[in-house]
Amino acid sequence: MRLHLKILLACLFLPQALWASEISKDSVQLKEIVVTGTKFETSRDLIPLSVSQINETEIKRSGHYNALSIVGTHVPGVFITERNILGFGVSTGGSGIINMRGVGNSPNTQVLVLIDGHPQYQGIFAHPLPDAYVASDVEKVEVIRGPASVLYGSNAMAGAINFITKKQHKEGLSASAQAAYGSYNTQKYAGTIGFNINNFSIFASGNHDRTDGIRPGTDFKISNGYIKAGYRFNPHWSITADANIAKFFANDSGPVHNPAHFDVDILRGKAALSVDNRYGKLNGSFKFYHNFGKHILSDGFQSTDQNSGLMLYQTYMISDDTKITAGMDAKMFGGTANSGMAANKLNLVTELAGYVLAYQKIFKIVDLNGGLRFEHHSVYGNEWVPMAGASVQASPTTNFKTSVSKGFRSPTVMELYLYAPNPDLKPESMMNYELGWMQSYLNHKLRTELTLFLVDGKNMIEVDRNTMPPIRRNTGKFRNKGIEFSTSYNINKQWQASANYTFLDVKKPILAAPRHQVNFNLNYQYKFLNVNANLRHIHKLHVSVNPEKTQNYTLLNMRISAKLLKQLELFASAHNILNQQYEINYGYPMPGINFHGGLNFNL
Repeated sequence: MRLHLKILLACLFLPQALWASEISKDSVQLKEIVVTGTKFETSRDLIPLSVSQINETEIKRSGHYNALSIVGTHVPGVFITERNILGFGVSTGGSGIINMRGVGNSPNTQVLVLIDGHPQYQGIFAHPLPDAYVASDVEKVEVIRGPASVLYGSNAMAGAINFITKKQHKEGLSASAQAAYGSYNTQKYAGTIGFNINNFSIFASGNHDRTDGIRPGTDFKISNGYIKAGYRFNPHWSITADANIAKFFANDSGPVHNPAHFDVDILRGKAALSVDNRYGKLNGSFKFYHNFGKHILSDGFQSTDQNSGLMLYQTYMISDDTKITAGMDAKMFGGTANSGMAANKLNLVTELAGYVLAYQKIFKIVDLNGGLRFEHHSVYGNEWVPMAGASVQASPTTNFKTSVSKGFRSPTVMELYLYAPNPDLKPESMMNYELGWMQSYLNHKLRTELTLFLVDGKNMIEVDRNTMPPIRRNTGKFRNKGIEFSTSYNINKQWQASANYTFLDVKKPILAAPRHQVNFNLNYQYKFLNVNANLRHIHKLHVSVNPEKTQNYTLLNMRISAKLLKQLELFASAHNILNQQYEINYGYPMPGINFHGGLNFNL
């Protein structure tokens, strides 16, 4: 670990005089504005949390059909399992694992996925459905690497991923269409339409993706519809409503060493309403959301679930240097399940919470952040969640950060009542300690960020198989530590480059937690032509812990697009150009070299 740290520090301590001669006086890069870590717009430099942002341009250039796929390649500290050309869920890997700093589960219940700030997870199993998030509906992604429980409560124990959806910005009418075809009979069809007049805007999209898969019995298909409408009453008040419905079907042929047949038929939907206010010193929001789903599995399991909530928060700007955010959350989730091991009984759990987040600037260069959340769970009782941190602007180009935060995860309905149930379970919890350094050169054209972290967890929920029947208990502990490094360089108008590296040290083998992870992205833009390349190296990835099996692999992907007309763009992509033979889930080989191509039409 010392060697890795020395290399990274050497890169960061490059003499600034070396760069000074290359500074262009007219090159200006605005600071990244984020909302996920504070619930109000602020510069990423001013908050102590480790926050990454992926913009719309990067999403489009990546060519990913699913929004979560780009998170895994553009954000350090995150690893997301995949199953195929399309689709995440496999029976042995749950519904896709989202692992952050070595904290994840199968299925994932420890990294919270949000859409426009609204939590997205199943009411029974409490994990998101990665297959349901299509990239074409996303305008921006913000990722909190580390606990976000102070603001978002349970399931944000290890971090949070917030998909900020598109809205119609352009005055008048706009529309787009996309069609693509590739290896393994993979197809993509998408269309959008938007309208904006005066203070009213509406945006709608439809998507259909399908593939035959790389093995017989691994086909996947999804249809997704989305609509979002907003109205601004005056400069201070606005309202936004949106709804989404996704229907997908996946076949699972089982691991190659033990073939089987398993299929999943899932319907997921969500609706949300947000009323926002914005004054000079006061801004906030009232949000209502409702998620629902119906799952039918070929092994006889059937379930319906729901997840509803209210979110209310206000930020009062006492002065430019002092801000206070106060909020309240109310959640109710659960559902019915019917199989040989679960009764068809409605189980509902409620959570009520209040929190406060304070911001204070001192000495003109130090930004202090502190927060405290109180959560009441209808089953286990109460939980206190603190957070404190500081950001120091040492110079116009140098920021230091430090933070201490607690994350927690409430036991799910499944853990409390269904499989190896225990209604006396307590929440999992962890403490996260981190130090960060952000440095920019060349008038902010070149940016680097280094983060050191230590994660200490306890009360992890595990199945005790020494009892009959088995029962879940709060027995697990873990300690993870590591390094996250990222850099981006706007070389000139034609060339942009970015890279990130993660070193992760864990005490025992963990699925979806590689020891080393490197991503390099390079983009070239010249007139009508755009070329994007991604190089990804994964070292010592555990695909199985019993028996213990690891994978090392290097992937090279490329995408070329050409805008032949103002409205028409052609594109082609190649994935796994090095034709690597590898697995992410044990017994499920990933595709070798494969190709896709298509067109985009914009009106």
